Amino acid sequence: MAKQPLDSLRLLVLTALFAIVCSLSLTAGAGLDFDRLQQALSARFNNQWASARFDEWRQMLGNGQGTSEAEKLRRVNDFFNRRVAFDDDFSVWGQSDYWATPMEFIGQGRGDCEDFSIGKYYSLLNLGIPVAKLRLVYVKALLNGVNGPVQQAHMVLVYYASPSADPLVLDNLVPEIRPASRRSDLSPIFSFNSSGLWQGTGNQSSQSNLSRWQDLLARARAEGFQ
Repeated sequence: MAKQPLDSLRLLVLTALFAIVCSLSLTAGAGLDFDRLQQALSARFNNQWASARFDEWRQMLGNGQGTSEAEKLRRVNDFFNRRVAFDDDFSVWGQSDYWATPMEFIGQGRGDCEDFSIGKYYSLLNLGIPVAKLRLVYVKALLNGVNGPVQQAHMVLVYYASPSADPLVLDNLVPEIRPASRRSDLSPIFSFNSSGLWQGTGNQSSQSNLSRWQDLLARARAEGFQ
């Protein structure tokens, strides 16, 4: 997502993305075909840096198997925040709003807030975190601008230890994983995962979903994420 101040028009554009019911799903904890993923990566990003990041990502996932959920969150969050750089969609893809698959994100080595959140989401699913515990959340982030505080469209990944728990926020702006109650700078707009979409971070599901999310799931499946 391009980093621009969030205004009412931006909110209308985001709301308009609620297009169709998502018929695709992602099996939590499904084993990945790393050879197929590497082929997809090499077909588009045939360089040593992309290959090195892929190997490090694969090793991180391997080392994270069998650890606690808290440790899995830490490993995945740290990997993407430390190994991939932030950049806006126009600089990376020449588009104002593009959602990269995990292999595109790793291959480029840079991306925006959606790409960080999506990469972490898929990685945690592979580590066995149930899909019901994870949501990607569109928020309004309050940032310190040159002329004072500004609100900006942003996306984070959140984890629920239980349905009623204070969710933990995995963010590229604040590297430390913190409970949502300690992130007063974030105001949720809507949240979603492979199973549905919710207003804010509540539990009332919507029968709509994001067309960009449906497209992302289809492209990720083509890479080898099943």
